[in-house]
Amino acid sequence: MKVTIIGGHGKIALLAAPLLVESGHEVQSIIRNPDHAEEVSATGASVVVLNVEEATTTELAEVLRGQDAVVWSAGAGGGNPDRTYAVDRDAAIRSMNAARDAQVSRYVMVSFSRASTEYLVNQDDPFYPYMVAKIAADDHLRASELDWTVLGPGALTLEEPTGRVEPDFVAESGSQTSRGNVAQAIVEALNEPRTIGHTLNFRDGETPLQEWFSSLGE
Repeated sequence: MKVTIIGGHGKIALLAAPLLVESGHEVQSIIRNPDHAEEVSATGASVVVLNVEEATTTELAEVLRGQDAVVWSAGAGGGNPDRTYAVDRDAAIRSMNAARDAQVSRYVMVSFSRASTEYLVNQDDPFYPYMVAKIAADDHLRASELDWTVLGPGALTLEEPTGRVEPDFVAESGSQTSRGNVAQAIVEALNEPRTIGHTLNFRDGETPLQEWFSSLGE
């Protein structure tokens, strides 16, 4: 499978790319800063330098043409609400539309476990723009005709990956998730068609990812 990771220099993407390559996939990583090309290339991925915050749907579609799957793992990083909306919402939505235009049906979104209006914080909370942006992007993806999967990890950590999670976990606290486990979830989601059409919230736990994903729909 030819897989494009958007946000290729992010911590999760840098962990996911070599796992995807090891799993037999051909990986293309989109990055904004050309200074990061060497580090991203070392993962085994080919590098495309493109600022997705500014790229049009047409420009994104050109990069995605001929690919089999898209993984969104980009983010503005917080701190600037306007940029958060521009990247986490608007650019993400353009990438979905570009995938459609490029006839790339498979799309995996890295979101977070509380990306729902049910848990939306007050407007004066610094986390509000990020939540609104991610909720809008996830909703757009779920309403699309793409073969989508939304991954919703808890608070991200740098703990060593275990490949084991607690499925369907959503809580205000205590929902820590290793970035390495998210990277493994990306690979397992792409390898398991049963994950298509599912929003998969999780934290670190004891259930093997492969076991969980292969049981979906049973």
